[in-house]
Amino acid sequence: MMFEGKKILITGGTGSLGTALTKKLLETNVETIRIFSRDEWKQVKMQSEITDERLRFFIGDVRDKERLSRALKDVNIVIHAAALKQMPVAEYNPFEAVKTNVLGTENLIESCLDNNVELVLGVGTDKAVSPVNTYGATKFLMERLLVSANFFKGKQKIKFLCVRYGNVLGSRGSIVPVFVNQIKSGKKVTITDPLMTRFNIAMDEALNLIFRAMEKGKGGEIFVPKLKSYKVEDMKDAIIEGLDSNTESEIISIRPGEKMHEFLINYDELRNTFENDDDYVIVDKQLQDSEFNKDKSLVPTTLTQPYSSDKVQLLTKDELKEILIRDKKI
Repeated sequence: MMFEGKKILITGGTGSLGTALTKKLLETNVETIRIFSRDEWKQVKMQSEITDERLRFFIGDVRDKERLSRALKDVNIVIHAAALKQMPVAEYNPFEAVKTNVLGTENLIESCLDNNVELVLGVGTDKAVSPVNTYGATKFLMERLLVSANFFKGKQKIKFLCVRYGNVLGSRGSIVPVFVNQIKSGKKVTITDPLMTRFNIAMDEALNLIFRAMEKGKGGEIFVPKLKSYKVEDMKDAIIEGLDSNTESEIISIRPGEKMHEFLINYDELRNTFENDDDYVIVDKQLQDSEFNKDKSLVPTTLTQPYSSDKVQLLTKDELKEILIRDKKI
């Protein structure tokens, strides 16, 4: 196992992904897991819920390079999940989003180089593809910083790579808990546009993608999972039916910077996209060297148009309801 005897640090480790990732990693022979985040209460809560002597907690912010560097001492693997993630928050606090998502990533890269880390994986988002909002633009830069780090790392044996996917089903701030809370509190369910589509990924799928990327990545790749999608209206109906409710819905306007359909690969990335049974893999042209080409499991992609949420198989309302019940989201 690639994690045996390794010391792993997760930035933003108290979030939905970080918590699930921690639990999964503790099933391996990892030596220690360091949770690096700035939320004291969430760390206390997580520490009480997950009792394992291999777990360590570090209060800190990726904006603070000195603290970050200290936390990275003797670390082998870093999973970078820290970010300002809420689109409206980033839209109205753009400089703060830059400080965390862009400058924080720069601090991480330089600190990892200084501490001889072996592997760094950044957790990206579909909103980084052809971005039209501040959050997406800062996450696009996060990806570019990590990919570009493979060019200036020198002779250090460190790999920088990324994964890119949409909101995890039921994660904090996504539409599922918002709809559920509205229904349970007796409010109308608010949807921006019934025809809006979003990619669907469960937490286990996100974790498996991260593990595949860390195992197979050679440095510089962006791993994108092959996913289905759903219409927002179908998700709303699935939740209402699943909760046996007769709640009414209300259509509101699309928020600033919000897209009707999300993209995971745009047209210009297609020429550098490869694929296998599970994923698409975007590889910078300059990194498509002999080592990369030895991977016979990857072939040039068959995609001929951008990989967008309105161009893949849509889950039906009943399929969504089944998934929500299975994953205990309703």
